[in-house]
Amino acid sequence: MAPKSLNPLAMKLMKGVIVLELVGVLGAYGLFQMMNSSRDFRNTMNRRFPSILEVYYQSNEWAGVYGIRERDHEAWSAKQD
Repeated sequence: MAPKSLNPLAMKLMKGVIVLELVGVLGAYGLFQMMNSSRDFRNTMNRRFPSILEVYYQSNEWAGVYGIRERDHEAWSAKQD
């Protein structure tokens, strides 16, 4: 017995979900790259979305990259003085 083909609506929904997931992954990667390359952008993220910045710091620490958080806080406190 041959497998039944998917309903056209189900195919469209599945394709839409795949596209949404791809856009989400690329957006997260782009955000990570922007935070990874710019301390000023990390400062903006600290003011607007501190929880996202915390995830950035934790992911770097899990990867074995330490000291970014401390260097950022030192630079930001020196800038305020």
